[in-house]
Amino acid sequence: MSGSALVLGRGVVEDMVRLAALEVPGVSRIGRGGPPWRSWGRRSIIVRHAGDRVDVRVWVVARPGQPLGPLAHEVRAAIAAAVDRLLDLRLETATVVVDGIGG
Repeated sequence: MSGSALVLGRGVVEDMVRLAALEVPGVSRIGRGGPPWRSWGRRSIIVRHAGDRVDVRVWVVARPGQPLGPLAHEVRAAIAAAVDRLLDLRLETATVVVDGIGG
């Protein structure tokens, strides 16, 4: 055998992104804001993975009273750290969409 390789499924990367974003104190939940019918059939995390590069788009709902710009920056930093440290991949882009406030 000539070496080994780790192959990650998209679901693994999505789970790591979800967990990293939820660790940020100002994030209430991962998902779309508004009424439940609005988000039906729409994903809250989109991952594009090619080689060792990853592009991520994640929708979050913020806790009330959070400054949204710094929150989005913290979510992006948490995702970048998890992707780099835990998955040994390179985060190309991370788009954080704050789509609601509340629970």
